[in-house]
Amino acid sequence: MRHRKSGRKLGRTWEHRKALFKNMARSLVEHERIRTTEAKAKELRILADKLVTMALENDVHARRRAYTILGSHHSVQKLFDVIGPRFQGVPGGFTRVVKFGQPRVGDGAPMALIEFTRLDQENAQQQDTEA
Repeated sequence: MRHRKSGRKLGRTWEHRKALFKNMARSLVEHERIRTTEAKAKELRILADKLVTMALENDVHARRRAYTILGSHHSVQKLFDVIGPRFQGVPGGFTRVVKFGQPRVGDGAPMALIEFTRLDQENAQQQDTEA
């Protein structure tokens, strides 16, 4: 029985999952929306919401904790200077997962889009024209 054991294993070891979510979190902060499988998106949502909560604190300790997850000074700066202020006064719900109707071509995995709920307007228009 796996009572009270939260989180999906995704067929990976703990170290592999940890690296996967660090990379996905960095990509989400850089691009503000990424396309991935539904299960990965739902797990990434937890980490992304914690990162935005750190950005709302906006102190040195929060920046250092965010750096341990993101591993990039540029990503930390964008998180705290661009993404964090958008959610000032918002109690929660920083990310959304939108499911796609078409599965992935290779293996039929259900796909989803994870994005921040408050997108930069010019960035969102640019990404919509690219897609």
